[in-house]
Amino acid sequence: MSSNHAINRRAPRGAGGPAQLARLAPALVAALLAGLALAGVFSSTLSRLFSSSPVASVSAASHPYVPRELVISSTSPLDRLITEIRAHTGVDVRASGQASDSPDEQILELPANASVPQVASAVATLPGVSYAVPNYLASTAGSWIPNDPGKTGRARGWEKLQWNFLSAAGVNAPEAWANLISDHRAGASRVVIAVLDSGVAYRNWTTFKRSPDFAGTKFVAPCDLVAGTIKHGLCTDRFPLDRLGHGTFVAGTIAEATNNHVGLTGLAYNASIMPVRVLDASGAGSSSTIAEGVLYAVQHGARVINLSVEFPPGTTAAQIPELTSAIAFAHARGVVVVASAGNDYNDKVDFPAADPDVISVGATTLDRCLAAYSDTGHALDLVAPGGGDDSAAVHTANCHPTRDLPDIYQMTFADQTSTANSAAGVNVDAFALQGGWFGTSMAAPDVSAAAAMVIASGVLGAHPTPTAVLERLEATARHLSGATPNDRYGYGLLNIGAATAKGGPLTPTTPTKTTTTPTTTCTTTTTTPTTTSPTVTATSTESKSKSKSKTATTARQTRTTPDCATTTATKSATATTTTTTGTGAAT
Repeated sequence: MSSNHAINRRAPRGAGGPAQLARLAPALVAALLAGLALAGVFSSTLSRLFSSSPVASVSAASHPYVPRELVISSTSPLDRLITEIRAHTGVDVRASGQASDSPDEQILELPANASVPQVASAVATLPGVSYAVPNYLASTAGSWIPNDPGKTGRARGWEKLQWNFLSAAGVNAPEAWANLISDHRAGASRVVIAVLDSGVAYRNWTTFKRSPDFAGTKFVAPCDLVAGTIKHGLCTDRFPLDRLGHGTFVAGTIAEATNNHVGLTGLAYNASIMPVRVLDASGAGSSSTIAEGVLYAVQHGARVINLSVEFPPGTTAAQIPELTSAIAFAHARGVVVVASAGNDYNDKVDFPAADPDVISVGATTLDRCLAAYSDTGHALDLVAPGGGDDSAAVHTANCHPTRDLPDIYQMTFADQTSTANSAAGVNVDAFALQGGWFGTSMAAPDVSAAAAMVIASGVLGAHPTPTAVLERLEATARHLSGATPNDRYGYGLLNIGAATAKGGPLTPTTPTKTTTTPTTTCTTTTTTPTTTSPTVTATSTESKSKSKSKTATTARQTRTTPDCATTTATKSATATTTTTTGTGAAT
């Protein structure tokens, strides 16, 4: 299977180390500062927790909040929590007496001279604290604009590149961000999203470097199923580092650090990413490896799984039973699975997106037109920005196939060509705000982030089913053209602002895909395959100067396969990324 990565490089379609130390460092520093305060030594760093006057915003570009109030979610009783905060920060916090909307949430009052953002940052490192944030106010404009500079060097410069996040032709992220801030769940905090892909540049290790804009991103339960496997329920290789750049791009779209004066923004920027490597350095992976990744993600707490991968056109469910069974297992456990429709210009959605238990995502352009490469068909649920040029097959006023339209931008490896063709560890230490990526691989993570944001918002309750999440996204999508739904756009263009807003429709006016409700459970058993996965090559046509060649290569032999009552023995198919790369530059 290949990833659906961008079209500038046209990569294969796919459809207790340093990182842990980095996460521990803030807690250790805060503990040290607290110790100095208790010893009577007033540190200059600790003094930044206080200011001469009440602070009303985190920065000029951040969202307003209630002065002196701190919203905290913690497993500790209130009295114990207050004692811990006082010891940890030296700040005399008190119970506000206000009731919170959530039973595990407390609203505390700070002294008049305390900096709310600084105290929040310090408290967030305490054991048992899920989040600590200012008590944000809803914006009168209904949106929140982060300060990330993009390539401009100025606050809000990200808007020049990330058209796909804006409201005009994108997913309406600013309104969604404001909605979740108002819900005290900024950036989909406490939701885990598994990215099953080529790995993620999430930590420093030997020649590998962490992407600079992942410094504030949370990563949980990493697992490399290309170099390792699952043995006795444990991952044997916990270093799923990216060799391609595709997985890093996808993870950045979902949860790149935001409002940090660095790079670009991520949609669900406070969600936790579970990086699971199922694609090799060429962007290919076997169905059994991907199935193993799905089961691992479910069993380790993922609420959403992103699959920016596709199998070759014509692949059927009967050829990948281990994966369809794993997806059914995820659906039955309440996990939302999202996949890219494919980049083959076909009138049928590719697997795994064609599975009825998967949210299938096609791609649109800056013109809000179907992208030239995007697969269509009755199995399509939604579309989201994938970049690239308009389809010549769509004859509506907003589609202009002769225009050279922009791609999708996110921080990933600077040298794409070399990383795709070099040994592991080469050129995985330099990053840039890469253009030239477009494909349904770029669209799927928008929907995965949206699913996490809907879950975090509480508009569907505390534990919405995958079907409820799908229906909410469909019901709030923007109609583009034709009947609803239709084979080109499904229910329309993703609108996360509307999906996370209070009220509004919960279900679309027409029925969604029928989903399965299996009663079987899955475990993993060790097997020794007798054959390798087949080699499949798919080449797409060219679009102007953008080369869209995509090749799926033979995946490694699989060491484990799911053992489910609904699974039959077959050889593993190979999937590739669903990103396309090209030589054209974005305008």
